[in-house]
Amino acid sequence: MNNFGLPETLLLAKGLQWTVLLTLTGFVGGVLGGLVVALCRVSPLVPLRLATVAFIEVFRGTPLLLQLFVVFYGLSVLGFSLSAWTSVAICLTLNASAFLGEIWRGSIQALPGGQSEAASALGLHYLPRMRHVVMPQALKISLPATVGFLVQLLKGTSLASIVGFAELMRSGAIVSNATFNPLFVYSVVAALYFALCWPLSLYGRHMEKRLAGAQRTG
Repeated sequence: MNNFGLPETLLLAKGLQWTVLLTLTGFVGGVLGGLVVALCRVSPLVPLRLATVAFIEVFRGTPLLLQLFVVFYGLSVLGFSLSAWTSVAICLTLNASAFLGEIWRGSIQALPGGQSEAASALGLHYLPRMRHVVMPQALKISLPATVGFLVQLLKGTSLASIVGFAELMRSGAIVSNATFNPLFVYSVVAALYFALCWPLSLYGRHMEKRLAGAQRTG
């Protein structure tokens, strides 16, 4: 059994860096895409709503692993040569857009209808009404679920190893094969994932309790 030394530590640290970058890329892209999806989902235009429902159902109803395969290998068959990083980033962004869009759609529809009607009575059209009245409240309500999805997205980046991208899980496999010590290596990998996810989970629970307390006092 080879020793676990500085080169192996640096390789895991590099994988951890790529995991964080993948998570941030997918989440930021998902936030932007999710806002568009949520607005289209509650749009008065029926064709737009139906198209958005189809998009959401496809990405929520199929495994992320399958989506990675389709984006990475499917696009190359169509003549689009994308790197593993680009393919994974696109896939995570689309997946996050579908999930966050549906989370925020539920939060929008959970608001009292009287607020939107009052904004309409004041002359605010659809987009200004959503921007200034509805979305700020809906995003506040959805914050615990959004943080919970971020934790799932972070763990989901481990599937990027399937297409050969060297994030934390892939780096762990390389180190494990080099040191012949899988138990120790994967224990370190698990500890790193836990160190990233646990604070986010605590924050999500804190926001959930805070929101519940505000609703009781309100």
